[in-house]
Amino acid sequence: MARLLAHEVEDPRPCSYLPERQASLENLVMQDVSPEEYEHLLVRGWRRFGPVYFRPACADCHECVSLRVPVDTFRPNRSQRRARAACAHLRVEVGRPRVDEERLSLYRAWHAERESSRDWEPSPLTVREYSLQFAFPHPSAREVAFYDDSPEDGPRLVALGICDETPHAWSAVYFFYDPAFAGLSPGTANVVFQVELARARGIPHVYLGYRVQACASLRYKGSFRPHELLKTRPALDAPPAWAPADDAPGGEPDTSG
Repeated sequence: MARLLAHEVEDPRPCSYLPERQASLENLVMQDVSPEEYEHLLVRGWRRFGPVYFRPACADCHECVSLRVPVDTFRPNRSQRRARAACAHLRVEVGRPRVDEERLSLYRAWHAERESSRDWEPSPLTVREYSLQFAFPHPSAREVAFYDDSPEDGPRLVALGICDETPHAWSAVYFFYDPAFAGLSPGTANVVFQVELARARGIPHVYLGYRVQACASLRYKGSFRPHELLKTRPALDAPPAWAPADDAPGGEPDTSG
């Protein structure tokens, strides 16, 4: 049974997605959270990094909208099919998150490219920080590792997805990759693969986190269709209200494929 260690609502601060707005998160620090208890949070718009469970608590803004993809009805568009095919030669391993220099180096190379191309703030994760954020012991924690087996000196890790699995939900948490493979659109291929993986495991929904329509870095999630949006921020003892995107606030047509 879950043990609550701390509960806080952050003071407002400048939003990292919409700089002209203020942002705040509600955080729960918990131990011994079962997959079923985590799923109860996930379907109500909560996300997880290590032992911290969080969701937006912004008083005057509701741009962060939880999005999930029903795996049985998802149909990749043309560009998504192309990305999946371009990465089909990569070998995929699904297992428990690991911490090693190969993973740290991959993260650092990916983040350094984002710092250069998108003016991101530096984020030199240490082994301890990587362990806490991406490999904290949890029964739901998974990683999806993509390997290029073609180099003569042996297989090389080129992309990594941090995920969570519960009985009825697959959650895509974080993804990073070798910038040399950017032309293959590995981020798109990763989402399509995870939908395929969830379908094979009998899991009905893939959760992609928060779509922020006015933020280019998060708007892309709306291109995976059909999808559903969480209409409110329900209390932990209230039922969640998910609706097809075109019927929910903020829904938009897909014109990318």
